[in-house]
Amino acid sequence: MANKVLAGRYELFERIGEGGMSVVYKAKDKLLNRFVAIKILKPQFINDHKFIDSFRRESQAAASMSHPNIVNIYDVGREGNIHYIVMELIEGRTLSDYIKAQGAMSYPKVIALSKQIAAALSFAHKNHIIHRDVKPHNVMITPNGTAKITDFGIAKAVNAATIVDNTDGIIGSVHYFSPEQARGGYVDEKSDIYSLGIVMYEMLTGRVPFDGDNPVNIALMHINGEMVPPSRLIGGVPPALEHIIMKCTDKYPVNRYASADELIEALNNLEFVGSVVGKSVLMGGNGNGRDAYGGRNPIAETDYDDGEEYVEEDPRDKRKHKKPMDKKKKIAIIGGSAAAGVILLVVVLGLIFGWFGGKEIEVPSFKNMTYEEAQEAAELLDLKIKKGEDVVSEDVEKGRIVSQDPEAGTTIKTGSTIKVNISIGLGEGSVPDLTGKMENELSSYLDAAGFKLGSVSERASDEPEGTVIDQDPKPGTEAEKGTEINVVVSDGSKAKASMPFVTGMTLNEASSAILNAGLTVGTVSYDYSNTYANGEVMWQQYEGNAQKERGTSVKLIVSKGKKPEETAAPSETPED
Repeated sequence: MANKVLAGRYELFERIGEGGMSVVYKAKDKLLNRFVAIKILKPQFINDHKFIDSFRRESQAAASMSHPNIVNIYDVGREGNIHYIVMELIEGRTLSDYIKAQGAMSYPKVIALSKQIAAALSFAHKNHIIHRDVKPHNVMITPNGTAKITDFGIAKAVNAATIVDNTDGIIGSVHYFSPEQARGGYVDEKSDIYSLGIVMYEMLTGRVPFDGDNPVNIALMHINGEMVPPSRLIGGVPPALEHIIMKCTDKYPVNRYASADELIEALNNLEFVGSVVGKSVLMGGNGNGRDAYGGRNPIAETDYDDGEEYVEEDPRDKRKHKKPMDKKKKIAIIGGSAAAGVILLVVVLGLIFGWFGGKEIEVPSFKNMTYEEAQEAAELLDLKIKKGEDVVSEDVEKGRIVSQDPEAGTTIKTGSTIKVNISIGLGEGSVPDLTGKMENELSSYLDAAGFKLGSVSERASDEPEGTVIDQDPKPGTEAEKGTEINVVVSDGSKAKASMPFVTGMTLNEASSAILNAGLTVGTVSYDYSNTYANGEVMWQQYEGNAQKERGTSVKLIVSKGKKPEETAAPSETPED
């Protein structure tokens, strides 16, 4: 397959991956001059029309999404029996390879990656797309640590660890799918949250919670089996993080997080509280008195009546005396420490969420406003505006707000800050070369490049009618995506016509060929021929392939057949 060119623009170089349903190649998009990844469906699936229809429909839906934690899909197409998807080429490795190489990850790394994956799922869910196959194999990790989910909407991969049903085909990868997927039941956003919880479990412990000899046994474990908490497998697991994972993977969807955004909020709170109150107190502990960094955690210790003696220093001299501590005193110290921690936590959360002051208001929508307009509107409501990212947008004009955080309709306190992302339009690109192309193919060609067809005018030319002979902007010029490209096409008035071979044809056949070539039939004369049958053209004025002005007349000579033989006149007999 290497060195093959698809759709006249995607040149395949080398195979870089393979899954249950497809093979992935590194390729170059010759039109846009960039490297891409092309996923090609394996031959065994090309005759499954239901599968192909789903493959195409859901891939096109996924192609409409653009998010920093989602591998972009640029194009979906077919050439002959080859069904392919053109995707963003990611330099990095899959999360499954990362786990295989590194083993269990530190919990801060687990939190960071989980938030990115959840952000991608949140975006997809808001676009009414359910992934259905969230697993480490479908998450790419870039060299800078960014997680990007791939296979959105095309995640119905077939392999040894896949379960299928009798109606919809594939329903997920067995080590990661939800109990409702295992039952063949209704699948929604909470199924993706369950799968992400399994991925978090594997990142934290280095193993999946359920494994077995065959997919059916594993599926039954998801339905009926009890999940071993991560803290029993590995030390240093923050109880709060373990709680989040167990909530994600609850067997009943109603008990899971209601949305990916709610999961992100829980992870954010975990990070923030740990940074303010201290990881060793609020995030550490796994029942063995050790925090996540391997340090001693007195609050996490549970065995306080182990006969050890409390060492108290006498302030009057530097001698140390050992005496047993009263058990009630121990309990009081422990209770006081815990109460102080709870109070501090309440204060911190109160400052975060504005429990101690401020008026609650509903966030207005700043979409399509300029930054200055948004500032003025926010001041009227006692809110603050902060610039976020510059983002590419098809829908929002350059310089105007695309999205905001918090979103419109959210209830917040006055004085809060709202981050807004500003449109940079469609971005810039290189204007493609249209010269030599036919007018009727320009729109689809420009759409693929991100531009639009502008005005079309005609000019006399010796090129065939409808051929592009000039354009503005010129080829190779950098222009904003969506820019209109104006073209000039040939009117064909000076175009040359190629003389066809018509000898041996009947006069009617020859006349049609000459007219179709853009020429006209001139004088037709007739003569005898021993070579050509009666009615066949025996001579044409111009040789075949001769280039003539359009409309030139062509003289023809048509055979009358063989010349009749002359008979001698009878001789007269003289009279006697």
